[in-house]
Amino acid sequence: MREFGYHKAHDVPGAVALLGADPDARFLGGGTNLVDLMKSGVERPARLVDVRELPLDAIESTGDGGLRIGATVTNSDLAAHPEVRRAYPALTQAVLAGASGQLRNMATVGGNLLQRTRCGYFTDVTKACNKRAPGSGCPAIEGEHHNHAILGASGHCVAVHPSDMGVALTAFDAVVSYQTAEGTGELPLADFYLPVGDTPHRETALPAGALITHLTLPPAPVAARSRYRKVRERASYAFAIGSVAAALDVRDGVVREARLALGAVASRPWRARAAETALTGAPADAASFAAAADAELAAAKPLPDNAYKVTLMRNLIVAVCTELAEEAAR
Repeated sequence: MREFGYHKAHDVPGAVALLGADPDARFLGGGTNLVDLMKSGVERPARLVDVRELPLDAIESTGDGGLRIGATVTNSDLAAHPEVRRAYPALTQAVLAGASGQLRNMATVGGNLLQRTRCGYFTDVTKACNKRAPGSGCPAIEGEHHNHAILGASGHCVAVHPSDMGVALTAFDAVVSYQTAEGTGELPLADFYLPVGDTPHRETALPAGALITHLTLPPAPVAARSRYRKVRERASYAFAIGSVAAALDVRDGVVREARLALGAVASRPWRARAAETALTGAPADAASFAAAADAELAAAKPLPDNAYKVTLMRNLIVAVCTELAEEAAR
């Protein structure tokens, strides 16, 4: 592990200035991903700028009925917040489905969005990986890829994004706010993660040196009846092999509005726009849910050992939507 300097930031401008003074520095929140990557040699920062004690740990209602979530809010506090549980239950469920209680007590909202793939080739510095070492290749395509991408991948990278929280936030149109030395800015989560293309090492659209300060969830009445479902290879503390965040507004047996995002199928949380379009105005029944899933998964390009994910995700979408429709009918 490379020796590194450590500085505790006391305000946001100071944190940004510290990072700007050293291109090899990294922000440190809970450290639940970054420190692991430092231990394995994937990340080798010369300096850590600790942002954990910045005044960014509040969850507040916005004037229009949404929520403003500080970047250093812990995953545990986010999941337990009464307004999150009431207005965005799928977000609470997604957070609780991730990691362990101890890790959720440390991990931060901002850090969760920036966590990196758990692809074994990425985390093993003795192996080639275009995400870690651009131009070196993607051995997962011909090697171990049973939990890799079926949507939006490229010949340069087939890794998946590991966040559960990010899937729910994507379904509900979260906006990421940040600060740089030049000022503040924001990115809709739909634009926050970059497509893989031929530059898989470029993962987000955050400007260099930017510090995430908070997320904003816009008001979404449909989110009050939402669900997150995660499928994994063991009962606890495992990354998803497939997940769905879904919300339906069903009236008189017809889907008036649908929100769907998928996890563990792409390099970023995947907004299921084609499925949403197919569902809107359709009967709230199994046939419509299956047709919507098929519309989304028509673009899937699985590899030999992860083709099971197409069937898995189809069944998962149908099951979660059916449960939501049955709730609405009660």
